[in-house]
This record gives sequence, structure tokens and C-alpha cells, in this order.
Amino acid sequence: MIKKSTTMQVTIKEKMREGTGQVVLKALAEEGSVAHCRLFSEIRLEKGCSIGEHNHVNETEYYWITSGKGIVTEVDGDKVVEKGDLVITGGGASHAIRNEEAEPLTFLALIILD
Repeated sequence: MIKKSTTMQVTIKEKMREGTGQVVLKALAEEGSVAHCRLFSEIRLEKGCSIGEHNHVNETEYYWITSGKGIVTEVDGDKVVEKGDLVITGGGASHAIRNEEAEPLTFLALIILD
């Protein structure tokens, strides 16, 4: 099966998880269509936009950075992430992500249920 990009639903969320600005989500798979998966999307953050801090209980979230540079906040502080990096958050841990650069930050987000 091939799913064309033009058929994927794009959603814009304002202040996602109490972050700043807009978050653009392109659903690579609709919620509930993949077993043990709550989210599988491409996410884009423009300069000044963020996803606010949130935790992952009974699930693990993966952010695979595909372009740009961002800042991930974890319990032990802020960390710069860039193309090719993988952020893994689970076991009740929390994280946030923001873009302070002119270039959009894009990443694949995958949430697997434990």
C-alpha cells in the first residue's frame, strides 16, 4: 500500500500542550489505525513555536529530527537537537521542544503504547 502525501490530513494546533505559536501536524497514519500506536505524524515548528512540556506515562514518544535545529527540554535541562537526532521519552518522563532558528524544525513523532 502507498499513501500519497496529498491524502494525508494536515492539522494546525495553536499553543499545543501550552506551547507557543502554531504546530503543523501531518498525519502519516490516523489515530487508531496502527496497533499499539497513538500518534504517527510529521510535525513542523516555525521560528518561535513550541510544544509545551508534557509527560509520557504508559507510552514512549520518539522524535526523529528530519530538518532544522531545535531545543528539547528534559528533566536535566535543555539540549540542542538537529537533523538525524532521535529523542526518546517514556517511563513517565516529560519533555518539550521549541524552535528558535529561522529555518523550520521538522520531525517525525511516533507514540508507542506500552
